[in-house]
Amino acid sequence: MIYAQLHLTLPAWIHDEVDGQRLYPDAESRIALAIQLSRRNVDHRSGGPFGAAVFTGEGRLVGVGVNRVVPHNCSVAHAEVMALATSQQRVQSFRLNQSGERYTLATSAQPCSMCYGALIWAGIDQLLIAARADDVQQLAGFDEGPLPADWKGELENGGIQVRTDLMRDHARDVLRDYGESGLVY
Repeated sequence: MIYAQLHLTLPAWIHDEVDGQRLYPDAESRIALAIQLSRRNVDHRSGGPFGAAVFTGEGRLVGVGVNRVVPHNCSVAHAEVMALATSQQRVQSFRLNQSGERYTLATSAQPCSMCYGALIWAGIDQLLIAARADDVQQLAGFDEGPLPADWKGELENGGIQVRTDLMRDHARDVLRDYGESGLVY
């Protein structure tokens, strides 16, 4: 039998722990949510140490994602992809900013090579990043894959504003805790 359907889900705790009505007016509150999602995913053992969230320009939460690769046996179930997909489903558009509204993706760690490509096509106008790829590799043992040498410049040339190292130490703490646990989930 050939599978004709793909079903990816976020963990149930998302509904209890994320306030979908709250306004996230600045970069710090947005990146704090992404890091909180990564922390809670580790605490609940519902996936790897990564969280991401998509916001409108004024700070309305559109969608969230956490890493679900192992629970779903699906290599594309990264936090950023999950956040982009839930957001696209919510606004009913494969390109979020197609209507002219601006969108921000906040992520607990620099996107890997797959997520880098996904965010280019998803219609993101701003990317907020906490931990660096080196942090992910050194503290949690993940291979982030190849990126263009000037990955940040390439995104900015494509109209995506990039801010890095936001609350980096907090994101590094989550990665370190996950890496030291020795668990894989």
